[in-house]
Amino acid sequence: MLPHVVESLLHFGPLWVYAAIMLLVLAESALFVGFVLPGEASVLLGGMLASLGRLDLAVLVPLVIAAAVTGDAIGFWVGRRCGPWLLERPLMRRHADRVERLRDFIRRRGGWAILTGRFTALIRAMTPLVAGMSGLGWRTFLVYDVVGGVAWAGGVALLGYAAGQSYTQVADRIGQAGAAVVALLVAGGGIMWWRSRGRAAGIGG
Repeated sequence: MLPHVVESLLHFGPLWVYAAIMLLVLAESALFVGFVLPGEASVLLGGMLASLGRLDLAVLVPLVIAAAVTGDAIGFWVGRRCGPWLLERPLMRRHADRVERLRDFIRRRGGWAILTGRFTALIRAMTPLVAGMSGLGWRTFLVYDVVGGVAWAGGVALLGYAAGQSYTQVADRIGQAGAAVVALLVAGGGIMWWRSRGRAAGIGG
């Protein structure tokens, strides 16, 4: 019942799929690949696979939380240690205005900026790095980051799970193509809602 691309991933076994999802989530903030490849998509896929019995949601969510918090911690300390040098890199220069707005937002709102930043893709990749540059205390960062990581990982995984349930319910009636569209619409609608909340908070602009 799964699309062929997803089926091909599962040929490697569930452990490899868990590892791939964790790596993408961790790398989003630790290696800043969130600029081009948000880890959110992999968590959505993991939730869909859990709904279809190919992964275990009770295993997936803690692994994603651990990867998200670890990646953010790396990003924070990279920003703390290497911030001035990083600001001169071409990638950061291209996003200089966004970085400065985020930096100001973190200075004004502290931990709440970390919590809200978790729910917008590009901001999520930048927030730990910029928080490290901004002088935010490590303990404050960690507490809010863990809370945000739990809410984000659980929410996105459950959204993917709901999309997978829609997929299975529709597939029998209208086939794989129609079910895939339903699943993508459910997942995409949730992502758009979360991102609109980030923009409304003034951090996604």
